[in-house]
Amino acid sequence: MKFLIVDDSPTMLRIIRNALKEIGYDEVEEAEDGQEAMNMLESVSPDFVITDWNMPNMNGVDLAKNIRNHPEYGRVPILMITTRGMKEDVKTAMKADVDNYIVKPFEPEVLDEKVEDCLETA
Repeated sequence: MKFLIVDDSPTMLRIIRNALKEIGYDEVEEAEDGQEAMNMLESVSPDFVITDWNMPNMNGVDLAKNIRNHPEYGRVPILMITTRGMKEDVKTAMKADVDNYIVKPFEPEVLDEKVEDCLETA
């Protein structure tokens, strides 16, 4: 399974990549913002997208909306990992059709659980 991780923080990209590796996923591509992720979508052909919310150029909510409108990748599971933990933020993400949501910081076990949840409902 190929993951596309989208986050403007190199540290967060590394943490998510390492957490995915720890739970058994090695095939990972990275983008620094939503615009770069959209530009990479067809060449990467991800099976799963993990995105931050707050990023320059295109934030995670807009990225989720754009992916959902894409004819080929519209049903790819999307997991948002962000510092935004307010109830309204979660509602906004869900309206953008994000499959699941994790508030930073997180443990690899939580990532594993949320990825499995997304895959079961996909």
